[in-house]
Amino acid sequence: MSTSKDLEFKVLADAFEAMERITSRTQLTLLMVRLLKQTPPEVVDKVVYLIQGKLGPDWKGYPELGVGEKMLVLAIASAYKVSASQVEKLYKSLGDLGSAAEKLALKYRSQRRPMGLEAFMGGGEEKLTVTRVYNTLLRVAMATGEGSRDLKLRLVAGLLTEASPKEAKYIVRFIEGKLRLGVGDATILDALAIAFGGGAHAREVIERAYNLRADLGSIARIVMEQGVEALKDVKPQVGVPVRPMLAERHNDPAEILRKVGGRGLVEYKYDGERGQIHKDGDKIYIFSRRLENITHMYPDVVEIARKYIRAEKAIIEGEIVAIDPDTMELRPFQELMRRKRKHEIHKAMREVPVAVFLFDALYKDGEDLTMKPLPVRRKYLEEMIQATETWMPTPYIITSDPEELNKFFLKAIEDGAEGVMVKAIHDQSIYRAGARGWLWIKFKRDYKSEMIDTVDLVVVGGFYGKGRRGGKIGTLLMAAYDPKTDTFKTVCKVGSGFTDEDLDRMEEILGPYRIPHKHPRVESKVEPDVWFAPAKVAEIIGAELTLSPMHTCCLGKVKPGVGISIRFPRFIRWRDDKNPEDATTEEELLEMYKRQLRKVEEEQAPT
Repeated sequence: MSTSKDLEFKVLADAFEAMERITSRTQLTLLMVRLLKQTPPEVVDKVVYLIQGKLGPDWKGYPELGVGEKMLVLAIASAYKVSASQVEKLYKSLGDLGSAAEKLALKYRSQRRPMGLEAFMGGGEEKLTVTRVYNTLLRVAMATGEGSRDLKLRLVAGLLTEASPKEAKYIVRFIEGKLRLGVGDATILDALAIAFGGGAHAREVIERAYNLRADLGSIARIVMEQGVEALKDVKPQVGVPVRPMLAERHNDPAEILRKVGGRGLVEYKYDGERGQIHKDGDKIYIFSRRLENITHMYPDVVEIARKYIRAEKAIIEGEIVAIDPDTMELRPFQELMRRKRKHEIHKAMREVPVAVFLFDALYKDGEDLTMKPLPVRRKYLEEMIQATETWMPTPYIITSDPEELNKFFLKAIEDGAEGVMVKAIHDQSIYRAGARGWLWIKFKRDYKSEMIDTVDLVVVGGFYGKGRRGGKIGTLLMAAYDPKTDTFKTVCKVGSGFTDEDLDRMEEILGPYRIPHKHPRVESKVEPDVWFAPAKVAEIIGAELTLSPMHTCCLGKVKPGVGISIRFPRFIRWRDDKNPEDATTEEELLEMYKRQLRKVEEEQAPT
């Protein structure tokens, strides 16, 4: 089946094929368990990355493979001794370049089948391994400069020549970014717990380790080689991002304080980019909430952090906010996005100055702070930071009074913040990496009235339009996330708010996520024209939340047989800074609906 320290790529290709056909998450998990048990520890990290459709965790900053469709067509043509036009013709008829490669590989192999003694002995071809495929793809990604295009072409063509037809199909799909297997991180964590932790009870330990060190391949290797017990000793590591703690939302000050234990720390909530700042001597790393390395965007923050963090090794969190340097007034998030440019960053730095408002400390000189209550972490933060005009801890108060909370909220709005964060300060107020809960609660300005607040929903399907939208996807099926079941549940169809440019780019934006059937993590009664893997997040606004027999979000939680939907939804913008698991949750929408209902009842009550 496999060499002692490697795995035949055929095993992985067979698993990919099976995953594509499965629509049950339970069956997907069991298939993952079988695959992991077949995998030697030496390559389990590579297997996990390939299943995730990447060469490693995003924060490691691996370059894109840099193989576009045209180059891939040429590589397939070169591998199987056909013309590019033949490949394109087959691709057009099948609608999938991976399937085209599979078909051509089958024909190519049949034409060069070994004869004589070699055939009698079973041929002499060396089996393709996971390591060989992974290392070749890594070389493709790393190839830069003069001659890199030809090198990439040769490497891909060589790999396809060695591959079996089925292997070729999945190598091509991986390169295209079209491996739609339905396996999320949660499924892999469940499988690791069952395969190597003795059962589902080990999931919590494995997930915490992953939350502290966001590298699922590395965590899989540790648990296979050393066992679950070794993961209990995992601490944050400078240079490896910690998955960020997330917040719930509410708009009633009294209820917010009740949920955090009666008394809480209330701090400004800024409209900026969350940054996790790591210091290792003179080295500084900055990671986004999606765990991407964004250090290059903020050379000014790097200099400040190097100078004003009083520790040799540290991990702290803050919000990076665009400011007017003349007035120190806060600027909107959209201004900050000009920092995303890859070139002329120093020009962007001058055009969009920033301030950093720090709110948490996770690690200091070998000490894991995540298990300490918030007041202790806050004390560490203030001792570690030398404050300046553009680098400081967030302003905050500690209160048990709803009226005081509301006044502080209004002051935050007046100062240009988008609201406040209310955080628990009791003994259990640890930093719950990667988790959402009532230890942190957002209280933002636009929660003050029904559906003025926006929600972030995930695209799971699309519908073709009519008229000027004829032949184009003009309406999207949107879903909320349910972290309890790791599924996405439909909320609404949105067809308004798109500009002509948005509509023209819809295929480009969503095309890579198109799949032939409903994704196993999607729960939907609605049948769209096109299904998409849950990947793209969009910000949506609507008139009100309403009950719907057509949607699965909160199904049966308000009334039997009906879910919650959004009336008159409108697209605002894509949220490329958010993963699908960061989207508005089913529970949040239920809370929003209940608050809306209470408000209507209060307005209709006799005075």
